[in-house]
Amino acid sequence: MDTLMSAVAPRSPAPAKKPSEVDFRSGAALDQLSSQVSELVLLEQGEFGDQTALEVHTAKDFIFNMLGLVQKVDQRLPVANEYLLLSGGAREGVLDLNPEDLGDYAKGADFDLDFTLLVPALKLHDRNQPVTLDMRHSPPCHSWLSLRLCDSNILSRWSVCCQEENGLLTEEDEEEEGEMGKGSVPSLGSPQSLDGCYFSPSLVTDWFWGVVSEAVEELRRSPQRGIPSPDRLERNGPLTTIILQAGSSRVLYDLLPVVSFRGWPAVAQGWLTANHFWDGKITEEEAISGFYLLPCCSPLGGRPDREWRLAFSRSEVQLKKCIPYPMAQAFQAAKAVLSRILARPRTGLSLYHLRTLLFWACDRLPAAYLSSPDPDTPGRLLLGLLDDLAHCILGKNCPNYFLPQCNMLEHLTDSQALLVARKLAHVRSDPSEHLRAAVDQAQQAGQLKKELTGSTNGHGSPGHHPANGIISPSEDKLAQRLQQLVTENPGKSISVFLNPDDVTRPHFRIDDKFY
Repeated sequence: MDTLMSAVAPRSPAPAKKPSEVDFRSGAALDQLSSQVSELVLLEQGEFGDQTALEVHTAKDFIFNMLGLVQKVDQRLPVANEYLLLSGGAREGVLDLNPEDLGDYAKGADFDLDFTLLVPALKLHDRNQPVTLDMRHSPPCHSWLSLRLCDSNILSRWSVCCQEENGLLTEEDEEEEGEMGKGSVPSLGSPQSLDGCYFSPSLVTDWFWGVVSEAVEELRRSPQRGIPSPDRLERNGPLTTIILQAGSSRVLYDLLPVVSFRGWPAVAQGWLTANHFWDGKITEEEAISGFYLLPCCSPLGGRPDREWRLAFSRSEVQLKKCIPYPMAQAFQAAKAVLSRILARPRTGLSLYHLRTLLFWACDRLPAAYLSSPDPDTPGRLLLGLLDDLAHCILGKNCPNYFLPQCNMLEHLTDSQALLVARKLAHVRSDPSEHLRAAVDQAQQAGQLKKELTGSTNGHGSPGHHPANGIISPSEDKLAQRLQQLVTENPGKSISVFLNPDDVTRPHFRIDDKFY
């Protein structure tokens, strides 16, 4: 009887679903914001199929072949160079560059995919090579670079980009310097050892723009079937920007000449002694494998002809691997929203400041909070990043993550800070609306890409000839064949070898076997 009664007794109600937290400032439900963040991140990542992967690969090959031509003709770049390829253009905040100089490009309208490539003009990796960073004349995070103690080969190769204390080196100066310096090398303790032979960032970027322009024009004069075609080549401050038409993809590359170092600068030694979110996740050797000098001066009265900016891009690549996924989602969504309000007018604030706050937040907040599986987490973290940025702007204070003594917003005027703070307050009052606008923009960019793909693969498409891209109806079989091989050989290494003069006969390698 008891069993029968228990069978017909009303069941206890299911536990009520936890109501989503509501943002006090905007009234937005955090689970709704999180859903918008996830949708935006998926759209921003886009569909990266085999055809797109092949097009991106050929665009990258074009860039490296072009730089190989620069080295062959000009013979100044290091023969065995080490480039750093970053996902995202310079306007995406991958580098700490003055935003006023970066140019205006819109995803969908101007390009489909963007990358930044650091090109070492000088590679000072030899521990026995004395290097002189002269920080006597510069604010924190900036330095002059003297080549006086470098060997004669480096000096002769780069004399066209060096300056003496009062200006450019002349032939008479060089001869006089040679006579005075015979048989003696100034010691590091001598003030004179730092003076002269300053590697000029403005001269280096002028030189780089010139040699890259010549190399691209040379490649344009002899187009080959299956090779991407340069659509636009422009200079934006220190950047050389090139947009390649590779089949249905327009790939933007921001090229930046830099000075590359191994090891870690003494001025940033304090960063190593602090506790960080990446402790135990990557080794210290991975985190401090090297640093760069970027051709970028201080926005507060810096000298563009002398001043380089320290950058730790190699370390940032490693640190990004340790960022919890919900935080990475929130950061990507914040970038998409803020890029729209920071574009015009450019007020000295860039998305690199947001990246800096991302690293500081990961140091400050518990890992369990940042990686919480709670559905509200991405939305909550997005609002936190916006609040952090607003606080920094109003206080005009954003310490560099690697060099906290450097305030990256010290140059902002009160009027500039107030303008950006007002824009940010507008976003913060209705984040859902701004996320919706960013989602719409990402959808439009994806639609433009699909339309371009259709017109490229269609018959008789105006303005798109086989010589200008890598995908035509016949060549599309290559992508189909590659897809088949990927499906049939899971987990194996697959390579494609193309003869630029005859792309109709590709060769495939699966592990060690050729087909």
